[in-house]
Amino acid sequence: MSLEYKSKIDKLMEKIEQADAILVGVGSGMSAAAGFLHYYERDKEFVEKLGKFEAKYGFHCSFDGFYYRYPTSEERWAYNAAMGCMIMDAPAGQPYYDMREVLQGKHYHILTTNQDTQLPKVFTEDKISAIQGDNRYYQCSHRCHDELYDAIEPAHRMLEAIDEDLKIPSELIPKCPKCGAEMEPWVRSYVFLEGKKYKEEHEKWQKFVVEHQSEKILFLELGVGRMTPMFIQEPFWSLTYNLPNAYYININPKDAIVPVQLKDKGMAIHEDIAKVFSEIKERIK
Repeated sequence: MSLEYKSKIDKLMEKIEQADAILVGVGSGMSAAAGFLHYYERDKEFVEKLGKFEAKYGFHCSFDGFYYRYPTSEERWAYNAAMGCMIMDAPAGQPYYDMREVLQGKHYHILTTNQDTQLPKVFTEDKISAIQGDNRYYQCSHRCHDELYDAIEPAHRMLEAIDEDLKIPSELIPKCPKCGAEMEPWVRSYVFLEGKKYKEEHEKWQKFVVEHQSEKILFLELGVGRMTPMFIQEPFWSLTYNLPNAYYININPKDAIVPVQLKDKGMAIHEDIAKVFSEIKERIK
């Protein structure tokens, strides 16, 4: 362990210990640290669970499959079901458990753009603000009304019915009970429903900040990339700058950034998130 890394770990542990409240921002890098690489890479899980779709359509990661223009709805929903079940059925990664242990006994809340259901497998729903959707839900593709529907049971039913041509029976395609249009996974994509559930997710983390704004509040950012900095990173920067007792720590092996305006109120740790939490957990023990 280098002296610089040890010094940063010491400071991270000190800031966690001293904090009256911690708002954690979790991006896709957290799940990547847990070993879930199929979103952008052709990893083992992608090959095992979605390899047949790769062979037929030619894409090489799950996100490319999600946005692929399928010839028929029967083919599209076969893929949606296979991908959705792969995500929902995956066990929670070790970094999530380590994070829970590190945060134990602290006042904390978690703001996330992840839709992969990893967090609710480890933390209670009241501790999580999923502001970019959640694979456990479907919505009307026409957004004709403000209601979400369970995706777990229909996705598994479709998965079991996928035939040799990688299609599902037409009658299994999820349809809106109000207008009859096809459903959509409730995730930020083409027709994301920003309704009651969406607003409630935002209200949870905003209420947390308001309640602790005058205290020592730590903004801990984990694995937020440069694709969508406006949802977690930029609000964290602004809040750290404006709140008198705030501090900001960014842990990311590639994209850990601290603006010059926060040079005295922030720290970047360019390291694997799983390694950092494992190290902290062991030192706490």
